[in-house]
Amino acid sequence: MGRPKVTIVGAGNVGATLAERVHATGLADVVLVDIPETGGMPKGKGIDMEQAGTVISSDAQVTGTTSYELTANSDIAVITAGLPRKPGMTREQLLEINAKIVAGVARQIASTSPNAILIVVTNPLDVMCYVALKASKFPKSRVLGMAGVLDSSRMERLIARKLGVSIENVHACVLGTHGETMVPVCSYSTVFGVPITKLLKAQEVDEIVQKTVQGGAEIVELLKTGSAYYAPSAAILEMILAILKDKNKVLSCSVYLEGEYGLKDVYLGVPAVLGASGLQRVLEIPLSDTELQSLQKAATAVSEMVAHVKKAPVLA
Repeated sequence: MGRPKVTIVGAGNVGATLAERVHATGLADVVLVDIPETGGMPKGKGIDMEQAGTVISSDAQVTGTTSYELTANSDIAVITAGLPRKPGMTREQLLEINAKIVAGVARQIASTSPNAILIVVTNPLDVMCYVALKASKFPKSRVLGMAGVLDSSRMERLIARKLGVSIENVHACVLGTHGETMVPVCSYSTVFGVPITKLLKAQEVDEIVQKTVQGGAEIVELLKTGSAYYAPSAAILEMILAILKDKNKVLSCSVYLEGEYGLKDVYLGVPAVLGASGLQRVLEIPLSDTELQSLQKAATAVSEMVAHVKKAPVLA
């Protein structure tokens, strides 16, 4: 049958690091795509990665290109393409620009790989998932967003360091948006199955929650000219492996809700079972009234941004 094919659109830090991670597993061939204006950059990175395969014993192929022709019949397509916010640019302007980019990419992938599973990474992530869903016309099971996997990993690292335990003993649960309205659920964030609320003081838990919410912003502030890419690429890889290996693994991802948790017509981070066909089902876990209210607040924030995108001629 041959190896599966994973296309990554956007050969910047996130896309290129992800390509290297996927290639290192040897499980899938990789096509790394960027816009024609980048010239030979994606091809050069592809050649470099494939040559590294000689050392790490990966037979998988990496192809860099500025054309979607070589992406045909991809099993998974990851969208990392988009612009960071620049000085003087409003959030609404950034939203419209990235929505246009993501919509264009989604349509291209739908044309060349009509059976692919889309994983959206471009920010604002939950809104871009909605854009990709409508532009591709794919079923909701095949349009997913990388969100809670990354945010949970950040929370897990904070917990492990605070308690001085192995990261292998820590599990965190972060729902909501991939942004300021994310919802770290402390009652389901555990060490060896014990909620952190029983292991740490309330002030310590609050500090971990705040640092989790600000995790991405802290890195942007420190880097000055970019954002995180090592952890995001690792989080995307976990989703890819869950799909390619048909694990039925529960991961916190941004998925389209149609009544789950009392929410409709919105993308939001919730526990999702991922397997060979993408989203197998949403896992509805009991939440407190406060947690449900926080989810509703997050959904409202996403819906407001989606409404702005709908006014622009992006999805026409």
